[in-house]
Amino acid sequence: MSRIGKQTVIIPAGTEAKLSGITFSVKGPKGSLTRDFPGEVTIHIKDNAITFTPNKEGNRTLNALWGTYASHVKNMVLGVNEGYSKKLILEGVGFKSEVVGNSLNLALGFSHPVKITIPEGITVTAEKNNITVSGIDKELVGSFTASVRANKKPEPYKGKGFRYSDEVIRRKQGKKAA
Repeated sequence: MSRIGKQTVIIPAGTEAKLSGITFSVKGPKGSLTRDFPGEVTIHIKDNAITFTPNKEGNRTLNALWGTYASHVKNMVLGVNEGYSKKLILEGVGFKSEVVGNSLNLALGFSHPVKITIPEGITVTAEKNNITVSGIDKELVGSFTASVRANKKPEPYKGKGFRYSDEVIRRKQGKKAA
């Protein structure tokens, strides 16, 4: 049995959830999201609650899918109501970041500037060396933030590179003079 799948997702006031075939859509104050949920898990929308039931019992793969579907729906409902945001901090001498139009321009110490296109549905702000990525789709916000961080991961000696705002970098001591 899936603990997450058993939980009911409560629909807040001002939010509309609809299921047509295998397509689940949520519309809220910040926007709307749609996603297809094929498989053996049935989604029930009754009053202001969403419940999930598997069509078969005792299958490990089905139990995993049950919890995954519940988690995706919960993230969609939360996203259209509150939204998600992640913060990156860029550390290093000469490292710069700026948003120009729909691209993020980075100077990361390479021989060339790094330009990353910002996907639709995400807003990016860069002030000094703090980059804030926000949007209603949790998966899109997380994957874009991870792709930006992958350009210059933090190194353990001086801590240069991108790090999440709540991430702690374990520092190494370096060479000792003998």
